This record gives sequence, structure tokens and C-alpha cells, in this order.
Amino acid sequence: MSVPKLRFPEFRDEWEWEVVQLSDLTCLITKGTTPTSLGFQFIESGINFIKIESITEYGSIDLSKVAYISEECDNALKRSQLKENDILFSIAGALGVIAIVKQDILPANINQALAIVRLKDQGSLAFISNYFKTQIIQSEIGRIKAGAAQPNISLGQLGDFFISLPAMPEQQKIASCLSSIDDLITTQTQKVEALKTHKKGLLQQLFPREGETVPRLRFPEFRNAADWEIHQLGQCLSRHPEYGINAAAVPYAENLPTYLRITDISEDGQIRPDQKVSVAKSVTDENYLEDGDIVLARTGASVGKAYKYRPKDGRLVFAGFLIRVRPNQKKLNSELLFQFLATEQYWRWVDFSSARSGQPGINGNEYASLPIQLPPNIKEQQKISSCLSSLDDLITAQTQKLETLKTHKKGLMQQLFPAVDEQKDLNHG
Repeated sequence: MSVPKLRFPEFRDEWEWEVVQLSDLTCLITKGTTPTSLGFQFIESGINFIKIESITEYGSIDLSKVAYISEECDNALKRSQLKENDILFSIAGALGVIAIVKQDILPANINQALAIVRLKDQGSLAFISNYFKTQIIQSEIGRIKAGAAQPNISLGQLGDFFISLPAMPEQQKIASCLSSIDDLITTQTQKVEALKTHKKGLLQQLFPREGETVPRLRFPEFRNAADWEIHQLGQCLSRHPEYGINAAAVPYAENLPTYLRITDISEDGQIRPDQKVSVAKSVTDENYLEDGDIVLARTGASVGKAYKYRPKDGRLVFAGFLIRVRPNQKKLNSELLFQFLATEQYWRWVDFSSARSGQPGINGNEYASLPIQLPPNIKEQQKISSCLSSLDDLITAQTQKLETLKTHKKGLMQQLFPAVDEQKDLNHG
């Protein structure tokens, strides 16, 4: 039986949902082509050419991440020229990425990793685009991936996807409900991004620019204070930078130390609590992080990434690909250092210092040589730290609200669409 667990009151006595194949609902399912395979080159400006990486997490097109092709190339790729309300569906690499084509990106074309799904009835657009995000479709994608060496979906497989379809009034009701949540998610996302942009600007104002000795923005009580001075990081630490232990991670167990690796640190310097692991090795108190310790990634694509330990994260032993620095709190406020590690100035130093042959990396001695400009008064350091950490707390709170909305939508979709188990026999019977 194909009915959802949750149905709006006015539809509870309606018929079961009709199960059809996606190809029955479309007038076109096709995919793009790489321009170079036809002898064309990408150009600096022109007609938008969309790849998977051009599609955001929220299903919009990021115009800063599109390539460009000529009109001649676009005409040669005529079958994959996009129209408003086309659904884009990724069929290679990261499968199942979704976007709806809006008028503002046209004219546009796509590469071979994306398929165009063009519906016969545009009234079903919002419903079908949400259906593509359900567990039913994601389960089907998982089945296809499991049976192939290279993850990809053929156009035939895409057209064969089964879709459970209610009558149009119920489709519109479900789509309207989910659209309202999408609007909340979009608004909350914009709020988080605005706060992050504000912080980025504030960092540029609260730390001196290269070649300058005072910041552009200084708290009133320090405006007549002495100029900032450049120090090497090693001069401001209570001990030399230290490497973590070299041991493999094991599944998390309460009777074993919790293990912190590079991959356990998010891009914004927070610990990822959903992927805890342990280490099965004898450790001493020296191997555990202490309040105010900062660890820095020393190699690979994550080199330079930083995490400041917080007791609320629980006792942590840090891994060998991380380097611990422990600020001397009389010389360098730990939070100020952590905030400095988010500045453009720091990341330029990382890019320069890690640009060695082979694998990029920065060792303990090199981190100790990091130049950092500091106000001579520790109270000014604390004032800046307090300002920026308060903003971080606000960003974290707003991000949690965003994640709550996403979780709510995911749960609602599981209720508003038929369950995976109800459709397995239909898909593979």
C-alpha cells in the first residue's frame, strides 16, 4: 500500500497514491556534455555552464562557481540547453544533488555529471523536486551505488525510478508545507551567513593589517595605548609545540580515551560530536588537552586548521597529525590566538609556509616561528577575545537553530511521503 504515515485531514479518505515511473511524468530526460570533447574551450565570460560544484547545499545555483562557454558551444550542446523549471539531478560522482533552474541563471548549459528532468506538468514541479530528496530515492541511489564500481546513474535508471503520486491538490498541499519550511531555512541560513560575514569584517578591523602597528578599530579605553608589537608564537608559549600520539583510532568506548583527529574538527574549529572515536593505547595526563590548549593540523589538505580545547568537549587525547600549542596566559590570551588563526593574515602565512615539495605541511618549529602581532596590554587582548567569542556563541546558537529546522524538515518528509519499505517490492519486484 502506497500511502504516507501523515496525511492532511482533507485527504485522509482519498485513494492510495498512484505509483508511476519518472519517465511517465517527463517530456525530457537528458544529460550534458563536456565542451572540450567537442573541441570547445571554457572562456572568461559568456553563457553559464553548470557543474555539480555549482549547486549549493540548498539546491540553488551559485553563480560564483559556474564556468562559461560561448554561444557557438551552447548551440552545439543544444539538447542540454536549460529552461526555467528544469530539475537538475546529479548522475555521476556525488549522486542525487538537486536544483531547480530559475530564470536568473539562463541562458545556461550543463556538463555530463548532471541530468535534466523536464516535467510534462509543471504543477508537479515542487512535489517532484522534494520527492527526489526522500529516503525512497536516496535508498534507490544507495542500491545503484552498491552495485557499481564507479558511482553513476544512467538516464535509463533515472527514468525507471518509481514515484508515488497523490492527486494534484494533495501534491500542492505537501509542496506548500515543505516550501514554508524551506523559506524558514533560507532565512535562517542568510542570518548565519550575515553573522559570519560580520565577524570576518570585524577580524579585519580588530587586528592590525600587514605593515600597520595598530588596528583600524580599537576599544575606547585602549585608543591611547602603545602600538602592537610583533612576536614569534614560540615566545608566547609556556612550552614548545608538541606532537600528539601516533596510534590508530578504534570504535568509541567509554573505558578508553576519546581520540581527537584532524577529521574530528569542523571547518569553523568545533569538534564533531557525532563521530567520536577512541584510542587503545596507554596514555598519561600529559597526552590530554587542557583548557586553553590549541591544536593545529600539521599536514595534508587541512594544514593550518585549528581547534581550541573546551572542557565541555570532555577529556581528549590528540593524534599525531596535530600539534599542540599552549599559550603563556601572561603573554598571550588563548582565545585571542584562536581568533587570530581565523584571519586572512594567518592563512596567507599557512599557504606560504606549507608550499613545500610533495605533501603540504607545517612542523612544530615552523609553527613556533609564526609571527603574531599583539597589544602589550593583556587586558586589551582579553577585551578583543571576549567580543569575538561572544559573536562566535551567537553564530553557534543560530547555526543550531538552522540544524533544528533541517532536522524538522527531514522528519516531516519521512511522514509526508510513503516509507522506503512500502516501495521496495514495487521498485524491485
